[in-house]
Amino acid sequence: MADLVGRALRRQWWMFFLDENDVQLPVVVPVEGAPLVPDEAAAEHSAEGMAAIMEEIGAAQVILVWERPTGATVTMPDRAWARSLGEAARVRGICVRAQLISHRDGVRWLAPDDYLEQLAAS
Repeated sequence: MADLVGRALRRQWWMFFLDENDVQLPVVVPVEGAPLVPDEAAAEHSAEGMAAIMEEIGAAQVILVWERPTGATVTMPDRAWARSLGEAARVRGICVRAQLISHRDGVRWLAPDDYLEQLAAS
């Protein structure tokens, strides 16, 4: 996935879709202009769009990539988006296969512990 995603150039996020056999589909959707930190409406709107695309192309899973040209450290906005959009997807029955961060030095996996542990602290 690191070769496909690459290093970050701007702040945006991407959706990569997989079929029922875990094969990547030829549709990649970039999303620009999202707020730095999501509110409930932004996450809900994004999940609705994701669900519509998945239905249209027959996708079984989605991989979310958060692109931002800063370092590899997980930030508060990363946590907020991963948590909010992950939950909005879960409520709709969307399987989020993975979440990744594309940063200035490469790509890293965003583990659930990176964003879900913040719920207990909140």
